[in-house]
Amino acid sequence: MNTTFTATSVAVLLFLAVWFGMRIRRILPEHHLSADSKDTVKLAMGLIATAAALLLGLLVSSAKSSYDTTRSEVFQLAAKIAFLDRVLAIYGPESTELRKELRAVHEEGVRQMWSRQTGGFAGMTANTSAANAAYAHIQSLSPKDDFQRSLKAQAASIAVEVAQLHTLLVVQSVPSVSKPLLIVLVSWLVVIFISFSLVAAPNATATFSLAVAALCVSGAIFLILELDQPLGGLIQISSEPLRNAISEVAK
Repeated sequence: MNTTFTATSVAVLLFLAVWFGMRIRRILPEHHLSADSKDTVKLAMGLIATAAALLLGLLVSSAKSSYDTTRSEVFQLAAKIAFLDRVLAIYGPESTELRKELRAVHEEGVRQMWSRQTGGFAGMTANTSAANAAYAHIQSLSPKDDFQRSLKAQAASIAVEVAQLHTLLVVQSVPSVSKPLLIVLVSWLVVIFISFSLVAAPNATATFSLAVAALCVSGAIFLILELDQPLGGLIQISSEPLRNAISEVAK
């Protein structure tokens, strides 16, 4: 989902809603704009505005939760990659080629996850064969004593955890914000802004206030959509922790 296009579209819709409401105000009979009528409209819109605020909060919570979860998984992945390399380094010089192989696998995995051109599942598929070969290489190690056997088992376990985290990050690249919820929210906002422009005073100050409110709401939706794609966009999670961990592999 293109966040900039979506947020801009929402802003345009809300501006049109304000314009439409003002046009309707001009043709309505005067008794429809009485104080009692305005109070009724305000009460009705208060109810819809409350529901819209709750739905907006739900979307913010969902997007922020997804962002924080992904960020935590990135740190976990970086830590496990670094620890796996330490285990293999302790294993001995027999693991030197394997460590170089794992470094190449991890570098390619990071490049694919943070690539704008590569889709999440496409990136996972492209990196699977190399990761499988690296895991098979771990299993093919020939321990000479109990200490190396223990390190081999630990390395295999960590490698599985690394693969699970990487797969989880790729799968979670699918947006978590529900499109139907977003459509319902925008629909409610359009109704709210039409009603606000109906009861607002027909002057520049009121029009400017409604325009600013429309921009603020559009900005909130933009931030929600940006948080919902944590590995891309303007506020993406940095790949620096992973790149720092990988830079130490096989040194």
